Amino acid sequence: MFWIWILATLSAFFLKGLCGFANTMVFDSILGFAVNNVNISPIELILGFPTNIILAWQNRKKLDYKVWVPIVILILMGSIPGALLLKEVNAKGLKIFFGIMVVLVGIEMLLREISSFKMKDNKYLMAIVGILAGLMCGLFGVGILLAAYVSRVTDTTDEFKANMSLVFIVENIFRIISYSLVGIITLESLKMTACLFPFMLVGLFSGIYSSRILDDKLVKKIVILLLIISVIVLVIKNI
Repeated sequence: MFWIWILATLSAFFLKGLCGFANTMVFDSILGFAVNNVNISPIELILGFPTNIILAWQNRKKLDYKVWVPIVILILMGSIPGALLLKEVNAKGLKIFFGIMVVLVGIEMLLREISSFKMKDNKYLMAIVGILAGLMCGLFGVGILLAAYVSRVTDTTDEFKANMSLVFIVENIFRIISYSLVGIITLESLKMTACLFPFMLVGLFSGIYSSRILDDKLVKKIVILLLIISVIVLVIKNI
Protein backbone atom coordinates (compact mmCIF):
# COMPACT_ATOMS: atom_id res chain seq x y z
CA MET A 1 0.00 0.00 0.00
CA PHE A 2 2.91 2.36 0.70
CA TRP A 3 3.88 2.31 -3.00
CA ILE A 4 0.74 4.24 -3.96
CA TRP A 5 1.73 7.00 -1.51
CA ILE A 6 5.18 7.16 -3.14
CA LEU A 7 3.64 7.30 -6.64
CA ALA A 8 1.24 10.05 -5.57
CA THR A 9 4.06 12.06 -3.95
CA LEU A 10 6.46 11.83 -6.90
CA SER A 11 3.75 12.66 -9.45
CA ALA A 12 2.17 15.48 -7.46
CA PHE A 13 5.35 17.35 -6.60
CA PHE A 14 6.88 16.88 -10.02
CA LEU A 15 3.90 18.85 -11.35
CA LYS A 16 4.27 21.36 -8.51
CA GLY A 17 7.83 22.07 -9.58
CA LEU A 18 6.85 22.09 -13.23
CA CYS A 19 3.93 24.53 -13.21
CA GLY A 20 3.46 25.82 -9.64
CA PHE A 21 0.18 24.07 -8.86
CA ALA A 22 -1.78 20.82 -9.39
CA ASN A 23 0.08 18.88 -6.68
CA THR A 24 -2.97 18.57 -4.42
CA MET A 25 -5.17 17.60 -7.35
CA VAL A 26 -2.90 14.76 -8.44
CA PHE A 27 -2.15 13.62 -4.88
CA ASP A 28 -5.86 13.47 -4.01
CA SER A 29 -6.85 11.86 -7.33
CA ILE A 30 -4.33 9.02 -7.02
CA LEU A 31 -4.99 8.31 -3.34
CA GLY A 32 -8.73 9.09 -3.43
CA PHE A 33 -9.53 5.65 -4.77
CA ALA A 34 -8.20 3.95 -1.64
CA VAL A 35 -7.85 6.48 1.19
CA ASN A 36 -10.32 8.72 3.04
CA ASN A 37 -9.83 12.41 2.25
CA VAL A 38 -9.45 13.34 5.93
CA ASN A 39 -6.29 11.17 5.97
CA ILE A 40 -4.92 12.52 2.67
CA SER A 41 -5.22 16.27 3.23
CA PRO A 42 -3.00 16.70 6.32
CA ILE A 43 -0.14 14.72 4.76
CA GLU A 44 -0.27 16.63 1.48
CA LEU A 45 -0.51 19.89 3.41
CA ILE A 46 2.65 19.30 5.44
CA LEU A 47 4.55 17.96 2.41
CA GLY A 48 3.48 20.93 0.30
CA PHE A 49 4.36 23.69 2.77
CA PRO A 50 8.16 23.64 2.17
CA THR A 51 7.64 23.38 -1.61
CA ASN A 52 5.77 26.68 -1.57
CA ILE A 53 8.58 28.32 0.40
CA ILE A 54 11.14 27.05 -2.13
CA LEU A 55 9.17 28.25 -5.18
CA ALA A 56 8.32 31.63 -3.64
CA TRP A 57 11.98 32.23 -2.78
CA GLN A 58 13.21 31.19 -6.23
CA ASN A 59 10.74 33.59 -7.92
CA ARG A 60 10.65 36.32 -5.24
CA LYS A 61 11.50 39.12 -7.69
CA LYS A 62 8.19 38.46 -9.50
CA LEU A 63 5.96 38.94 -6.43
CA ASP A 64 3.19 41.55 -6.76
CA TYR A 65 1.29 42.56 -3.61
CA LYS A 66 -1.68 43.69 -5.76
CA VAL A 67 -2.12 40.07 -6.79
CA TRP A 68 -1.47 38.10 -3.60
CA VAL A 69 -2.74 40.34 -0.78
CA PRO A 70 -6.48 40.39 -1.77
CA ILE A 71 -6.41 36.65 -2.45
CA VAL A 72 -4.84 35.86 0.93
CA ILE A 73 -7.63 37.75 2.72
CA LEU A 74 -10.37 35.90 0.84
CA ILE A 75 -8.65 32.53 1.25
CA LEU A 76 -8.49 32.93 5.02
CA MET A 77 -12.20 33.83 5.09
CA GLY A 78 -13.07 30.57 3.34
CA SER A 79 -10.63 28.26 5.10
CA ILE A 80 -12.35 28.37 8.51
CA PRO A 81 -15.64 26.73 7.42
CA GLY A 82 -13.71 24.46 5.06
CA ALA A 83 -11.59 22.93 7.80
CA LEU A 84 -14.68 22.33 9.96
CA LEU A 85 -16.60 20.73 7.09
CA LEU A 86 -13.76 18.31 6.39
CA LYS A 87 -14.16 16.97 9.93
CA GLU A 88 -17.93 16.49 9.71
CA VAL A 89 -19.11 15.98 6.09
CA ASN A 90 -19.34 12.59 4.32
CA ALA A 91 -16.08 11.94 2.44
CA LYS A 92 -17.82 10.38 -0.58
CA GLY A 93 -19.97 13.45 -1.06
CA LEU A 94 -16.91 15.68 -0.69
CA LYS A 95 -15.08 13.80 -3.43
CA ILE A 96 -18.01 14.22 -5.84
CA PHE A 97 -18.31 17.93 -5.05
CA PHE A 98 -14.55 18.32 -5.34
CA GLY A 99 -14.50 16.51 -8.70
CA ILE A 100 -17.34 18.48 -10.30
CA MET A 101 -15.88 21.81 -9.26
CA VAL A 102 -12.44 20.92 -10.55
CA VAL A 103 -13.68 19.57 -13.88
CA LEU A 104 -15.63 22.79 -14.54
CA VAL A 105 -12.70 25.02 -13.64
CA GLY A 106 -10.27 22.79 -15.51
CA ILE A 107 -12.34 23.06 -18.70
CA GLU A 108 -12.47 26.83 -18.31
CA MET A 109 -8.69 26.99 -17.85
CA LEU A 110 -8.10 24.78 -20.88
CA LEU A 111 -10.34 26.94 -23.05
CA ARG A 112 -8.40 30.00 -21.95
CA GLU A 113 -5.10 28.32 -22.79
CA ILE A 114 -6.13 27.49 -26.37
CA SER A 115 -7.91 30.78 -26.99
CA SER A 116 -6.41 34.21 -27.62
CA PHE A 117 -9.39 35.90 -25.94
CA LYS A 118 -8.55 37.50 -22.59
CA MET A 119 -11.34 38.11 -20.11
CA LYS A 120 -11.37 41.49 -18.38
CA ASP A 121 -10.66 41.27 -14.67
CA ASN A 122 -13.72 41.64 -12.43
CA LYS A 123 -13.44 42.39 -8.70
CA TYR A 124 -16.74 40.63 -7.94
CA LEU A 125 -15.59 37.52 -9.79
CA MET A 126 -12.35 37.67 -7.83
CA ALA A 127 -14.26 37.78 -4.53
CA ILE A 128 -16.41 34.76 -5.47
CA VAL A 129 -13.43 32.75 -6.72
CA GLY A 130 -11.41 33.69 -3.63
CA ILE A 131 -14.07 32.60 -1.14
CA LEU A 132 -14.77 29.34 -3.00
CA ALA A 133 -11.04 28.72 -3.28
CA GLY A 134 -10.69 29.29 0.46
CA LEU A 135 -13.48 26.82 1.15
CA MET A 136 -11.88 24.24 -1.15
CA CYS A 137 -8.48 24.85 0.45
CA GLY A 138 -10.00 24.19 3.85
CA LEU A 139 -11.57 20.99 2.57
CA PHE A 140 -8.82 19.64 0.33
CA GLY A 141 -6.01 22.19 -0.04
CA VAL A 142 -7.13 22.45 -3.68
CA GLY A 143 -5.49 25.34 -5.53
CA ILE A 144 -6.93 25.02 -9.02
CA LEU A 145 -9.50 27.77 -8.41
CA LEU A 146 -6.66 30.04 -7.35
CA ALA A 147 -4.73 29.02 -10.44
CA ALA A 148 -7.68 29.97 -12.65
CA TYR A 149 -7.66 33.48 -11.20
CA VAL A 150 -3.92 34.08 -10.85
CA SER A 151 -3.37 32.93 -14.43
CA ARG A 152 -5.56 35.86 -15.50
CA VAL A 153 -3.58 38.52 -13.69
CA THR A 154 0.01 37.35 -14.29
CA ASP A 155 1.93 37.28 -17.58
CA THR A 156 4.76 34.79 -17.05
CA THR A 157 5.24 31.40 -15.43
CA ASP A 158 7.65 32.90 -12.88
CA GLU A 159 5.06 35.53 -11.84
CA PHE A 160 2.42 32.83 -11.59
CA LYS A 161 4.59 30.56 -9.44
CA ALA A 162 5.75 33.40 -7.17
CA ASN A 163 2.31 34.77 -6.32
CA MET A 164 0.61 31.36 -6.10
CA SER A 165 3.31 30.07 -3.78
CA LEU A 166 3.16 33.07 -1.44
CA VAL A 167 -0.63 32.75 -1.18
CA PHE A 168 -0.20 29.06 -0.42
CA ILE A 169 2.39 29.77 2.29
CA VAL A 170 -0.04 31.96 4.21
CA GLU A 171 -2.92 29.55 3.62
CA ASN A 172 -0.78 26.56 4.63
CA ILE A 173 0.22 28.14 7.95
CA PHE A 174 -3.41 28.95 8.74
CA ARG A 175 -4.59 25.47 7.75
CA ILE A 176 -1.84 23.67 9.68
CA ILE A 177 -2.97 25.53 12.81
CA SER A 178 -6.69 24.88 12.19
CA TYR A 179 -6.13 21.21 11.30
CA SER A 180 -4.13 20.75 14.49
CA LEU A 181 -6.84 22.36 16.61
CA VAL A 182 -9.64 20.18 15.22
CA GLY A 183 -7.55 16.99 15.40
CA ILE A 184 -7.07 16.32 11.67
CA ILE A 185 -3.26 16.31 11.94
CA THR A 186 -2.29 13.25 13.98
CA LEU A 187 0.91 11.47 15.00
CA GLU A 188 0.28 8.86 12.29
CA SER A 189 -0.04 11.52 9.59
CA LEU A 190 3.24 13.10 10.76
CA LYS A 191 5.00 9.72 10.57
CA MET A 192 3.73 9.14 7.02
CA THR A 193 4.80 12.66 6.02
CA ALA A 194 8.34 12.02 7.30
CA CYS A 195 8.56 8.83 5.24
CA LEU A 196 7.39 10.62 2.07
CA PHE A 197 9.54 13.74 2.48
CA PRO A 198 12.54 12.48 0.40
CA PHE A 199 10.19 11.52 -2.46
CA MET A 200 8.64 14.99 -2.33
CA LEU A 201 12.07 16.61 -2.78
CA VAL A 202 12.91 14.32 -5.71
CA GLY A 203 9.62 15.12 -7.44
CA LEU A 204 9.83 18.87 -6.80
CA PHE A 205 13.37 19.44 -8.07
CA SER A 206 12.79 17.15 -11.06
CA GLY A 207 9.81 19.32 -11.96
CA ILE A 208 11.74 22.57 -11.46
CA TYR A 209 14.52 21.30 -13.75
CA SER A 210 12.02 20.15 -16.38
CA SER A 211 10.27 23.53 -16.37
CA ARG A 212 13.50 25.14 -17.56
CA ILE A 213 13.80 22.96 -20.65
CA LEU A 214 10.17 22.32 -21.68
CA ASP A 215 7.58 24.59 -23.31
CA ASP A 216 5.54 25.64 -20.26
CA LYS A 217 2.41 26.49 -22.27
CA LEU A 218 2.28 23.00 -23.77
CA VAL A 219 2.98 21.41 -20.39
CA LYS A 220 0.20 23.43 -18.74
CA LYS A 221 -2.34 22.24 -21.35
CA ILE A 222 -1.32 18.63 -20.83
CA VAL A 223 -1.50 18.98 -17.03
CA ILE A 224 -5.00 20.48 -17.17
CA LEU A 225 -6.20 17.71 -19.50
CA LEU A 226 -4.81 15.02 -17.21
CA LEU A 227 -6.42 16.65 -14.18
CA ILE A 228 -9.82 16.77 -15.89
CA ILE A 229 -9.62 13.12 -16.94
CA SER A 230 -8.41 11.86 -13.55
CA VAL A 231 -11.08 13.75 -11.63
CA ILE A 232 -13.88 12.61 -13.97
CA VAL A 233 -12.86 9.03 -13.23
CA LEU A 234 -12.83 9.76 -9.49
CA VAL A 235 -16.33 11.29 -9.60
CA ILE A 236 -17.75 8.35 -11.58
CA LYS A 237 -16.24 5.91 -9.07
CA ASN A 238 -17.93 7.68 -6.16
CA ILE A 239 -21.40 8.15 -7.71
